Amino acid sequence: MSNKNKKISSSLEDIMNLNKNVKLSDFDWSYYEVSFSKKEIKKRKKLEKLYTENLQRIEEFYIYKGKIIKLIDRNVILDIGFKAEGLIPFNEFRENKKFPKINDIIEVIVEKLDYKGKLIISYNKAKKLKSWERIQNSWKKNEIIIFFVTARTKGGLIVVLFGIECFLPGSQIEKKPVKDFDYYVGQTMEGKIVKINNKTKNVVVSHKILLEKDLEKKKLISQLEKGQILIGIVKNLTNYGSFIDVGGGIDGLCHITDISWERIDHPSEKLEVGQIINFVILSIDQIKNRVQLGLKQLQTNPWIHFEKKLKKGKVLIGTVSVVTDYGAFVELFPGVEGLVHVSEMSWHQQLKSAKNFVKIGEKGKILILNLEHSAQKMSLSMKRLSPDPWENIENKYPLGTRNIGTVKSFTNCGVRLELEPGIEGLLYNSDISWTEKIKSGLDIYKKGDLVQLIVLGLDVMTRKLNFGCKQLTKNPWENLEQIFTIGSIHIGKIIKFFSKGVIVKFNETTICAFAPLGFLIKKSGILLKPSEEAEFKIIELEKNYQRFFVSHSSIFTKYVPKIKIKIKKEKEKSSPSPSPSPSPFELEEEEEDENLFFFKKNRKNKNKNKKLKLKLKLKLSKRAKRAKKNKKNKKNKKKKKNKRIKFIL
Repeated sequence: MSNKNKKISSSLEDIMNLNKNVKLSDFDWSYYEVSFSKKEIKKRKKLEKLYTENLQRIEEFYIYKGKIIKLIDRNVILDIGFKAEGLIPFNEFRENKKFPKINDIIEVIVEKLDYKGKLIISYNKAKKLKSWERIQNSWKKNEIIIFFVTARTKGGLIVVLFGIECFLPGSQIEKKPVKDFDYYVGQTMEGKIVKINNKTKNVVVSHKILLEKDLEKKKLISQLEKGQILIGIVKNLTNYGSFIDVGGGIDGLCHITDISWERIDHPSEKLEVGQIINFVILSIDQIKNRVQLGLKQLQTNPWIHFEKKLKKGKVLIGTVSVVTDYGAFVELFPGVEGLVHVSEMSWHQQLKSAKNFVKIGEKGKILILNLEHSAQKMSLSMKRLSPDPWENIENKYPLGTRNIGTVKSFTNCGVRLELEPGIEGLLYNSDISWTEKIKSGLDIYKKGDLVQLIVLGLDVMTRKLNFGCKQLTKNPWENLEQIFTIGSIHIGKIIKFFSKGVIVKFNETTICAFAPLGFLIKKSGILLKPSEEAEFKIIELEKNYQRFFVSHSSIFTKYVPKIKIKIKKEKEKSSPSPSPSPSPFELEEEEEDENLFFFKKNRKNKNKNKKLKLKLKLKLSKRAKRAKKNKKNKKNKKKKKNKRIKFIL
């Protein structure tokens, strides 16, 4: 016996001696696993944990969800969370509208587990099993189902329900016997499941049941009367009301507004499912088999109870119950509400939404403006409790007075300024400056800025105020004609360059002039440069339209326009003597600048050119339409000729 074997036998004997008095449940078997080390045993335990935690326990004939991993050849590889993947052939997806893709999650049934651990799964069988469960549930609950008629047989029709073919007997189609079954093929019908055979997997459907139940409902509804008080059970609660079982399969609707005189957000605040209550029949629709019920009508009307306390012009304390964009509903007494319109909340004109002014649950004083006890309507006001700031406004802010306003908002046409809370006016962009053309008030002012202004216009009826800033200073255009006479020459400096011309500034005034590019050519033929000083001739100045045009090239270029002599034909016939010389009033020879003449001429021709372009476009469009019509007519003629030739042949 070798030394190694001796050592092993001695170690085994020692272990046996140690474990003599130890129970079988407490016996440590790890000492006898001689082939595995302690590290390997730990790894094995970790792997066992991973398998038990992550891998599912797969059982046969159960539905599982799986993820498509790959599409190989004519099969789909699916991962169910088991140690092995499953294969599904493409043929099983033939009925689907969409072809399966990678990462799609589908439901399958496990048919079998091989001895090797392979999965045999099916997509079609899982689909059928699910649809069969749906059929059984709808049969147990006695639900109304919708099915599609696919074909006819000797005894009735074949219909499809949840992807499974069912049978509709001919006696269960209508009340009267049906002769032509083909009429129903391709139609969708409503009905109920009558019979299910689990062994043969046969389902029988009926449409006649619904028609018979409708007749029963109509008979029961015809016995009901408006104003009748009955006892019912709350069947269902929705956002818009509750359905109450009247009896005999009739469900009546009690709208949320007819549950309580007080405003409620949901019927669950007052009712519970299964609750037995008294109700009143409000209306009956025998055509649609509908009954409308009411609960609050059995209680005393709060409008009648608090009639003495509600009077026009009375001030009461109310709480805000609902807030909308157009106003807020305020509750004065339990079940008594009135509307405060946005226009009645504040004297502020720019109040667009009530949400910016009032919140739900707020309490405050309210004035009753109007009352309608018959319609149970009431209009309230909040702003009329404080004095109107527009009273005696003509004495406060007369025309021409100077004031200081704060910038509140900006519009496309100007700036809105506030003199005091509730009094606002508009400062137009054209009334800000005499010299500058301002497109938007944002370029000059900011919200909250203080602006000196003068009152230009006031309309008490429409509550409108117009302000001005430039009117605080003198109009520089009034004395401009005296300084800059037409034809006079002055020294100016070019400030800005544009694509069409240049702005020129003179030391004599703050108003700038405009010079077109054609008027900036020097005697040498070179254009004037930016920020260059030069002499400019005044061409045109109109203070009413605020036009100020100057030219540099017109200083040294002149043009004498041609004058046409007009002679009347009547004078020629009557007087045989030679034509008399024209009077000085008919002909006047004046020297004009060449550039000025063309400048005025071009201005007149601009409008003419626009009109001509529009006319040309219209003509071209008409021609194109005619050409299309001619082409169509030619094609039609050719077709007719070909038909005639074929007919003759």
